[in-house]
Amino acid sequence: MDLVISNAIVVTCDAGGTVITDGGVAVENGRIASAASSAELAPLSANAKRVVDGSGHILMPGIINTHCHAADSLFRGLVEDLALEPWLQTVWKAEGAILNPDTSRLGSVLGFAELLLSGVTTVMDMFWYPTETVRAARTVGIRVATGGIFFDPPGVTGHDLAGRIAAAEDFFDEFGASDDVFPSILPHGAYTVAPENLRTAKAIAERHGALFSTHAAETRAEQADVTGRYGRSIIRHLDFLGLLDERTVLAHCVHLDDGEIEILARTGASVAHNPMSNLKLASGVARIPDMLDAGINVALGTDGAISGNDLDMWMALRLAATLHKGVSGRPEVVTTSQALAMLTTAGAKALGAADRIGSLEPGKFADMILIDLKRPHAVPVFDPITHLVYSTAKSDVRHVFVGGEQVVRDGVLTRHDIGQTIAAVEHLAPKIAASIA
Repeated sequence: MDLVISNAIVVTCDAGGTVITDGGVAVENGRIASAASSAELAPLSANAKRVVDGSGHILMPGIINTHCHAADSLFRGLVEDLALEPWLQTVWKAEGAILNPDTSRLGSVLGFAELLLSGVTTVMDMFWYPTETVRAARTVGIRVATGGIFFDPPGVTGHDLAGRIAAAEDFFDEFGASDDVFPSILPHGAYTVAPENLRTAKAIAERHGALFSTHAAETRAEQADVTGRYGRSIIRHLDFLGLLDERTVLAHCVHLDDGEIEILARTGASVAHNPMSNLKLASGVARIPDMLDAGINVALGTDGAISGNDLDMWMALRLAATLHKGVSGRPEVVTTSQALAMLTTAGAKALGAADRIGSLEPGKFADMILIDLKRPHAVPVFDPITHLVYSTAKSDVRHVFVGGEQVVRDGVLTRHDIGQTIAAVEHLAPKIAASIA
């Protein structure tokens, strides 16, 4: 074995909800060879290249963030107290003034570092320069689902439709066979991309067997805009265009009626729930309990740090587990197991990667995190799943492994000196502030 971790509380997140009270995993060639009790792992530990003592920790799968704009971390706290539509106009102004390939890579490194340090090992990221997004992800060691962006206006890159198609195809040529990249097509939304261009984007995704992700039904104003233009609500519009299937990930889905929920259930599309962003922008509260009842695959996302001010998936988890109880008046909705699945297996399913990530099972990538239990807020632990959902903070994540490689050790990145990135962002900050003055 290349690596054995033992003596931990193992929350496998497998289909049976298996928890091993004293156990760990064995890793060979970047994949999990065994998830078992410490006693069963002892013979493997004897000849392993590296053994890690997980005492006082929970070992669980790496977190999956299914909706993010990591490079927008450059604009954290820049635009406040606005609804989505006027907020976007200011955001796009700042992005247009600041972003280029270099600054996009800088912002992505900053965002991905924040995610990785908090236990996120895979992220679906939508941004203007996807090649730079991959370079940033590889700088810190995180897996990324990203690819060609579709947006009818010129946007930051200045591309027309032909340019966007060419960029998307080039991305597949470069990264289509990479284990650390899930190539995707990501049109911005039904209100910024015309129907024929959405179909073009989906056709590219289908030709490559790729993921397709877009913003959908985030606000009432967006619903009114799309319905006014096309005579159909957003989900019905996307369905009419043939864009919804099991490889489709829809971010937000806050404002849906019963018929739209039925469409998502029928087509197998996944929803990326972003409770923090939806609350802060006053977009509303998604009907997550109804979606779960309908059998829709619901995963979690942070959105960008420009809308939620950080990229904290643990906060997203706790909101997803509590918000809908308060809104519905039903304490039984969104159980702890459902909430934890949103963080792990549902994200893997959304990315078409349930065979590779999302749980600690033999054959899957050794993407996993160790969470410190020797904290005042972490004792006693009667149920580790309850602890993860309601008590764990991002600062509790001590060690992170991606493909068996330790990319965070004792809360510090191993591949990259984040101090350099922080200094570069601080140097850029005055120019960012002036961009919306």
